[in-house]
Amino acid sequence: MATQKLTPNQQRRVDQVREFQGVVDHVRRLVAELDGNRAARPQIIDNICGAIARELSQLRQRALSSNVGTLGDTAGALAVLAARGGSGLAFKIRGLVDGVNSMSIQLEQSMKQALQPEKSQD
Repeated sequence: MATQKLTPNQQRRVDQVREFQGVVDHVRRLVAELDGNRAARPQIIDNICGAIARELSQLRQRALSSNVGTLGDTAGALAVLAARGGSGLAFKIRGLVDGVNSMSIQLEQSMKQALQPEKSQD
């Protein structure tokens, strides 16, 4: 079975989605680290939460400028959740895990769309 050649626009879109998937995987690892350090000192937890919020804020900016579905909106909401203090840590972790899973699903859909053959303008 022959693979189809991608147009330049499709290749650009695929590269963007792969880049976003790498960031989401990194955030997933940070959330797992946060979950594993529930009993750590508050300073360590705050540092991990700050790293998660920073990554998600940067992802939000890139996603909004490249118009990849609602990924930017989801990343923005999760960045606020990660940076917010006062709520319980279990609540924060559960929200971040669900949000990261949601972003993964959105990126899978974006990848499927990017790989669909473009309609010819003949």
